[in-house]
Amino acid sequence: MSGRGGGQRERRRIARGLALLGTVLVLVLFGGVGGASAHAALTGTDPQDGSVLKTAPTEVTLSFSESVGLLDDSFRVLDPDNRRVHTGDPGHAGDRSDTARVTLPKGLGTGTFTVAWRVVSADSHPVSGAFTFSIGKPSATAPPVPVDPSGNTVAGTLYDAARYLAYGGLALLIGSATFVLVCGFPGPVRRLLLTGWWILGGSTVALLLLRGPYERGSGPADAFDPSVLNETLTSRPGLALLARLVLLAAAVFCPVHEQARGRLVLALGGLLTVSLAVTWAVAEHASAGIQVPVAMVSSVLHLLSMAVWLGGLAALLTALYRSAEPLPAAVVNRFSRLALASVAVLVVTGVYQSWRGLGSWDALTSTSYGRLLLAKLVAVLVLLAGAGVSRRWTGRLMLAADESRTAAAVSVEERVPQTVGASAAPTDVRVGRADGPSDGGPSDDGVPDPDRESSDKASDKSSDKDTDKDSGKASGAASDEADRYRRALRRSVLVEVVVGIVVLVITTLLTGTQPGRAATEAAAASATAAAGQTTASTTTIPFDVGTQGGHGKVQIELTPSRVGENSVQAVIYGSDGGFATVPELRLTFTLESQQIGPIDAELTDKGGYWTADGVTLPVAGTWTMKATVRTTDIDQVTVSKTVKIG
Repeated sequence: MSGRGGGQRERRRIARGLALLGTVLVLVLFGGVGGASAHAALTGTDPQDGSVLKTAPTEVTLSFSESVGLLDDSFRVLDPDNRRVHTGDPGHAGDRSDTARVTLPKGLGTGTFTVAWRVVSADSHPVSGAFTFSIGKPSATAPPVPVDPSGNTVAGTLYDAARYLAYGGLALLIGSATFVLVCGFPGPVRRLLLTGWWILGGSTVALLLLRGPYERGSGPADAFDPSVLNETLTSRPGLALLARLVLLAAAVFCPVHEQARGRLVLALGGLLTVSLAVTWAVAEHASAGIQVPVAMVSSVLHLLSMAVWLGGLAALLTALYRSAEPLPAAVVNRFSRLALASVAVLVVTGVYQSWRGLGSWDALTSTSYGRLLLAKLVAVLVLLAGAGVSRRWTGRLMLAADESRTAAAVSVEERVPQTVGASAAPTDVRVGRADGPSDGGPSDDGVPDPDRESSDKASDKSSDKDTDKDSGKASGAASDEADRYRRALRRSVLVEVVVGIVVLVITTLLTGTQPGRAATEAAAASATAAAGQTTASTTTIPFDVGTQGGHGKVQIELTPSRVGENSVQAVIYGSDGGFATVPELRLTFTLESQQIGPIDAELTDKGGYWTADGVTLPVAGTWTMKATVRTTDIDQVTVSKTVKIG
């Protein structure tokens, strides 16, 4: 009864574990996964970068290639004196998730303003940048644009280190557990499994705390800010990390030993490992971009096969070095077959993920993602070469083990008949006593001859010793050969583990790098935006009317300095370098090579500066810009300079 009750309790415990894992898996899979692409690219800004506005805008709007998440500090607007402008709360324009908008206060004044922005792309990685716009006219000395608006590098470095450890912990946990259950050799591997559990758990807690500072670009001290932590816990990456911790807690109740091979236990372990891999997939590149469902499945399979192979290698190496007894060749052979299957899955999923991430062959060498992918490919090829060497040593080890077993079996077969013959001889002699004495039998009077029996026993023992000696030599030779192959296998597996660590590092770097496809799309979007955005060219023309104080310069700004309609803004500087007013300023454009012009800009005095709108320059080329400056009723001069219209 107690045994039956214990079995029922075990089944109920496993059922509850399955239900818990299933609930967590559903929450992770469907808890706000969006259909956006990895590393959203900025496609446009309003106001446009480098533009000069007549009046102050009421808001700043950014457009991205895909959905983005906003932070409390997504926008920082700096005035011409490099002081921060008080803005409204960031939000999405028109309820579109691929935009970011912030309102500006009234009375901004004139000059050049800087906008530094930071958002979180759908694949959980922060994206940042900066641009400028001017009101009225550009500042004489514009505030510096942030060179690296990505924020604090200490928090980012710690976050990346925790990600490295998380990958390593996952590989140790899943790989060693699989090694125990499939290969059937717990031994010293159990300690490695426990080490993987602690590494993965500790790194996950660190990622959960550092997620907020990593997104905001702030310092590590913000990791313990309640408001920052609360926002992290309600975000999709934070929920994925929480789910990972719950799964690790559930793993404590999953029995992992050679005897625990029941269907329910294997189902529980399988669901646990898949769920852990899903917590990565929902917060990385697979959760965004094209073919999200296929990419999620591929990412999970890729991560699991990587963990089984590389973590299993670490388990095999531990078993080879730390086991009290020589590792059975059958265990090595089972892992060899398991590793071969893992490599096959890695190749298929790796090819798909490479195609999805790159998008084109050019991205393989022109993007950071492509170059990292090439480095990973080289490392994997080295790893496969090492695996091939290990498989060869495994095959030789199996042959040596077979020879050793054969030699031992032959030794047993040879000894059994001799023992049977030695015990049967006296019986046969007693039966044949009437025929007289025979070799090794009793004397004529029926009394055994002690000298003859002693001689026969000595002969039998000598024969047994010779046979045992020959069999022992054969068995010992096979055993020595097996030990030599085990030592060679240890060395090759050690090389595999070292290269495997390199592969893990490159894999972690890839998850934090903008995919080649997204980088290409971002470059195309930037080129399109540059083709359509407003630019300006500024030309300074000195003048001198020949009178005292009648010299200075005209600064003319032409926007966008391209074919079509342009606007003109001109400012006069006097001999002292300050602003000057003149009774009249005329400006014409002539394209002498095409005999076009002169086209009068028809400038209007705005009280300190001159403007004109709708100046149409119909053809691209190098135009001559002539400015006529009248300083008095009778003093004027005409000066000219060329300007290139694109």
